[in-house]
Amino acid sequence: MPPKVEKEPAKVIEVDISDDEANDGVGATPSNNKTTSQQQSSVALTPVSSNKNLVSQSFWKAGAYDVGPTTRPPLDHGQLEHARVHPKFLHSNATSHKWAFGAIAELLDNAVDEIHNGATFVKVDKIDIMKDNSPALLFQDDGGGMDPARIRKCMSLGYSSKKSNTTIGQYGNGFKTSTMRLGADVIVLSRATSASRATQSVGLLSYTFLRRTGQDDVIVPMIDYDVSGNWAEPIIYGSQDDWSANLKIILEWSPFPSKEELMLQFEDIGPHGTKIIIYNLWLNDEGIYELSFDDDDEDIRLRDEASRGSLTKLNKKAVELQSHISYRIRYSLRDYVSILYLRKFINFSIVLRGKPVQQFNIADELQHSNVVSYKPQLGIGTKEVTVETTIGFAKEFPSIPVCGFNVYHKNRLIRPFWKVSADGSSKGSGVIGVLEANFIEPAHDKQDFERSSLFIRLEARLKQILNDYWKGHCHLMGYQPPNFRSHHAQKEPLVQPLIGLAANVGQEVVQPLVSLPANIGQGLSNGHTGSYDQLASMDGPGPISVDQICEENIQLFMRCEEHMQKENELKQMIEGLEKELKEAKMKRDQLSLYLETRKKQKIVEPQSGDV
Repeated sequence: MPPKVEKEPAKVIEVDISDDEANDGVGATPSNNKTTSQQQSSVALTPVSSNKNLVSQSFWKAGAYDVGPTTRPPLDHGQLEHARVHPKFLHSNATSHKWAFGAIAELLDNAVDEIHNGATFVKVDKIDIMKDNSPALLFQDDGGGMDPARIRKCMSLGYSSKKSNTTIGQYGNGFKTSTMRLGADVIVLSRATSASRATQSVGLLSYTFLRRTGQDDVIVPMIDYDVSGNWAEPIIYGSQDDWSANLKIILEWSPFPSKEELMLQFEDIGPHGTKIIIYNLWLNDEGIYELSFDDDDEDIRLRDEASRGSLTKLNKKAVELQSHISYRIRYSLRDYVSILYLRKFINFSIVLRGKPVQQFNIADELQHSNVVSYKPQLGIGTKEVTVETTIGFAKEFPSIPVCGFNVYHKNRLIRPFWKVSADGSSKGSGVIGVLEANFIEPAHDKQDFERSSLFIRLEARLKQILNDYWKGHCHLMGYQPPNFRSHHAQKEPLVQPLIGLAANVGQEVVQPLVSLPANIGQGLSNGHTGSYDQLASMDGPGPISVDQICEENIQLFMRCEEHMQKENELKQMIEGLEKELKEAKMKRDQLSLYLETRKKQKIVEPQSGDV
């Protein structure tokens, strides 16, 4: 049976930076301007120069290669030039991911967003490329998959159809930045059913191909099949030669040198789903793969981060600290993914190297936990929201002095163990908080938040929550409340009862200081310099502490917020009064006009009577 021929040409897909495709619904017929398609075909099939000897396998050096002269054919009469994206932009765009695990998290987000399309798993694994015996990174899910139109939008820059309150992705840039951050090349294979038509598509985004053939434009060869019948039929948008040219590039630059091997990759996808294979993985500065697959058969680790702590001899306390999840997430993908999503999935699992990841919410294991609610000020006309923060002491405290807030956005961890207390202060030691802040926007790499006024207010509020919790609960862990001071007049030794402590925390706490937990001394030997908060000074109040200055600063900030709110209210009142004044003036002018008219009528009436 001859291949199916479509009307619109799509010889070689060129990545576009515009959002013109936003009007095309999923399942629409892929389309490209005829002139652009002809130019793409000639560029893709006619290498300009060879840069094989100039290609670096280190990510941070991969953008440094010479650009040869272009041989793009002149435009025919009536044709319009179009904006092009140089391949170097792929690399510079990917540098937004300073951390490789942040790039992996982006790809996991795409799979999680497919849950509403029926996805039940995403698999992350290492596979071996037989072509050159090198490792590659595999991502595979059983979501709805991508039809020819959707896979083109996926591989275009700046397009995103994810605008709901549940989906994580929103910028339309995550797939490109994340895949190019992990490796030089990526091949995407996807199956989908749209409008009773089953299709399978292959797309290749190869930085190696673009560099070595000297392209001055981002070219993405793609092929599509109609699999509605008993066998796969090529979908031809232009000519058979164009389709064959795309296939030839894919086979030459992908891990699969033959069409048969390429088609075998669809066997384990099923009727719908997507498979992403990232290959030519980046090396570190020492020429070793950045990702380590050998340290743990059930994990993927960051080689540089994992080896950093082993270079120096560590004491027992440092070893204990590095065993905590707050440190392990720096180099262990399994640990990082375990806390990546706040709410546990019901019918969905993340399978890392053949073993499902056990999700973990650190809020479930906090000591003396409280839930604090507050309503952030989002501005006029914005719907009011309530943010709940779970706060408490880490279960390992005080032996392991970890602290900070895990801040999520739409269920996704953005900022882990964010320390809002002042450096060098014991206040807040061991205190961990967990909250979901959907009212502020994350940065493009989803590893931090945009530095907006809302973010600054959130930081101030978290400091206030931390201070309030510490004041009311630090005595439970053997720390002295900040407001307590020893009896200066009597100059009694520290073994005397804590006079005045009952006024703060209840009568049952009045006991000699020596009966408090022994770790109060350990806190001083563990590198905590904030002894001013733990033990009362025998020489009077002394200088103002850093904690007091921070607390005063927070109070001033909150007062400033109140004044700003009052200022806004006054501005609204002024606007209302000005509006009322304007309306009163209009009524006055109308009345004046009416009175003038009446006067003229009264003058005219007697004159007409005399006549």
